[in-house]
Amino acid sequence: MKAVAVYPAAHDVKIIECAEPRIAAPTQVKLRMLEVGVCGTDKDICAFHLGWPPRGSDHFVLGHESLGEVVEAGPAVADLRAGDLVVSTVRLPCQDASCAACRAGHQDFCATGNYFEHGIKDLDGFMTEFVVEDRRNLHPVARELRDVAVLVEPLTIAEKALLEVDEIQKRLPWDGGRRRAVVLGSGPVGLLGAMVLVNAGFQTCVYSRSPKPNAKAAVAEAIGAAYISSNETPIDKMAEQTGPIDLIYEAAGAPQFAFEVLKHLGPNGIFVLTGVPRGEKPVEFDTERIMYNLVLRNQVVLGVVNAGPQAFDNAVRDIGVFAARWPKAVRAMITGRYPMDAFHDPVMGKADGIKNVIAIDGAGRP
Repeated sequence: MKAVAVYPAAHDVKIIECAEPRIAAPTQVKLRMLEVGVCGTDKDICAFHLGWPPRGSDHFVLGHESLGEVVEAGPAVADLRAGDLVVSTVRLPCQDASCAACRAGHQDFCATGNYFEHGIKDLDGFMTEFVVEDRRNLHPVARELRDVAVLVEPLTIAEKALLEVDEIQKRLPWDGGRRRAVVLGSGPVGLLGAMVLVNAGFQTCVYSRSPKPNAKAAVAEAIGAAYISSNETPIDKMAEQTGPIDLIYEAAGAPQFAFEVLKHLGPNGIFVLTGVPRGEKPVEFDTERIMYNLVLRNQVVLGVVNAGPQAFDNAVRDIGVFAARWPKAVRAMITGRYPMDAFHDPVMGKADGIKNVIAIDGAGRP
């Protein structure tokens, strides 16, 4: 079978032929991969800035945003059958007996750093024709969501953030009325985050570079969020327009921008970081004002990384809610589908759009 493989030491990315996997344990499930989303992490891996093969191998299969179809299930799997759609968990637990987080099924909070991540760290990914995975790492998706279910994994980032935000806000035993949120960045993680926040009742603004009109602004406004261009409206003016900000959801990976906006977080507010900087120069920002606000305004700064099982379950639920509530906006998120043979453009080239997808089943239409 074919797969897109990364060879970090050789600085090479290419399609390879490899053996088709077989079920080897009663709880395993064989999947035919249908679609794999492409994100900034994949591009960084293919620029050889990160990515680690399994031990003893010089390469690994790319891809962590998956949608698969069940082909065969082991004898201990009673709730999945051929034809069912599933999304796979990305991060799997470390093997350290002392890691309480992993032993409790919360590998997204792994304390050792020795976790495994499909298509990123020590595990092959999903950009291949067939995969075998344990049932506990699979999340069933309704057949009617076939065309948008590949968005589940990037949606889990916002779902995990909301779970953490809800826990933090329990420290405030009163109803503060209308909640205001600002999303920094209008890529897939930003726009999916905006959907989560709007759906949760936040008055939401997406603050991103591109002036209107543009496709990302159209999605934001279609779901009921405001859209403000940072190229046209300075940060202080944006903050005046939104009013006191209760939650800032950062999805841009731009440190200078993020910390300048942090200065405008309101009392008792939460700042969620999801973006990973990519080789930017050291930044300068007003540390005195930020520290002053954090202390005197009871603010919280939170980092969110690859999600755990609860966030995946919530994302499967909510992608259905979003597809029913905003069908055109959700479908507009996927702007290109490419066959595996054309992986170079979305993964290593300059493919435009919001979310590009590798259609493993061959149904490519960039």
